[in-house]
Amino acid sequence: MIASLTGRVGHVGLDRLVIEVGGVGMLVHTTPRTAAELRTGQEASVATTLVVREDSLTLFGFGSVAERDMFETVQTVSGVGPRLALAMLSVLTPDEVSAALRGGDLATLTKIPGVGKKSAERLVLELKDKVGMPSAPQGASATSAAAPSGDVRRDQVAEALVGLGWSAKQAGDAVAVVSKSADPDASVAALLRMALRELGR
Repeated sequence: MIASLTGRVGHVGLDRLVIEVGGVGMLVHTTPRTAAELRTGQEASVATTLVVREDSLTLFGFGSVAERDMFETVQTVSGVGPRLALAMLSVLTPDEVSAALRGGDLATLTKIPGVGKKSAERLVLELKDKVGMPSAPQGASATSAAAPSGDVRRDQVAEALVGLGWSAKQAGDAVAVVSKSADPDASVAALLRMALRELGR
């Protein structure tokens, strides 16, 4: 198991990173929140988990051990795979997931793309006693990287949202809403965070 990676950030995408470790560029799938906090060229350390499939080895990375642990925990529920677990942590923080599971908050859980009422009920039933109490709040420190402008940015955000499980219409509508109020120079990562908040309403 690869539990963590530390190295120079070679590339930052909306939902993936390349971290250079010992001359090897490791592709790490991550949440938009974690990606937004990093920039190319900086030294970074991410908590990771390796998902092994018959035809692939996929590395997932997170800005905190709590995120990684929640990513692994929710996958113990039947029907929850890495993609859904990543979508869950793209919409909610680990503390928010924990609070929703412990409190049986189905309304919050069903805001996650791919989670319906029955799935939410199953998550609560199987995990409410397995997740701990929320930890102390942590401040987010996102660093905005240079980003394309105009329609290209909106297209990238919509594409990332579809990749996380929302429909093309939901993604397009959310991007349209946030584009009206967003700073014209807002980065792709900033727009994506705003769109995720909009979809989580």
